[in-house]
Amino acid sequence: MRNIAALTFVTLDGVMQAVRLPDEDRSGGFTSGGWAAEYWDPVMEQVQKEAMAEPYDMLLGRKTYEMFSSHQDASMNDGHVYVMSSGNPEPVWPNTTFLSGDAVSEITKLKNQDGPILQIHGSWQLIQTLLLADLIDEFRLWIFPVIVGAGKRLFDCNVETATLKLVKTAPTGNGAIMSVYRKPH
Repeated sequence: MRNIAALTFVTLDGVMQAVRLPDEDRSGGFTSGGWAAEYWDPVMEQVQKEAMAEPYDMLLGRKTYEMFSSHQDASMNDGHVYVMSSGNPEPVWPNTTFLSGDAVSEITKLKNQDGPILQIHGSWQLIQTLLLADLIDEFRLWIFPVIVGAGKRLFDCNVETATLKLVKTAPTGNGAIMSVYRKPH
């Protein structure tokens, strides 16, 4: 059985929308895009060391897949990329599988397979769906010393109360903090 980890960059007030680029996601009238840009390099060094050094497969929503594939190459991950999508777009990266239908059912099947951890990158809508289904085992959060007010929040849905265990924390040296929380099993 595989674990699912949400690897997410959030502001101090919990917003995860439009992290790096001003025009990344303007949905809902969001105008604070690019709030993490000045912190980016030291945070990404830590992300590479702490969350991407071990084998993993990526789990993305279609919008995040399209954004990642236009800005990054497939070398960021040697594993498989699973994309939850209602359509059937052309794969940009090798080793990509598009999943359709009921997200909870499809991802539960993936979770029940053998393989490396499934890391969700970005993919706000997918995270909300998996939170409601209680399918996320770990939260790999990078919390930035930024407050933006409005925007898509990591815990935007009405999830049940849960207690998590802090398994690792470290500053980046520029004000951002890594915190890894895991569900007790």
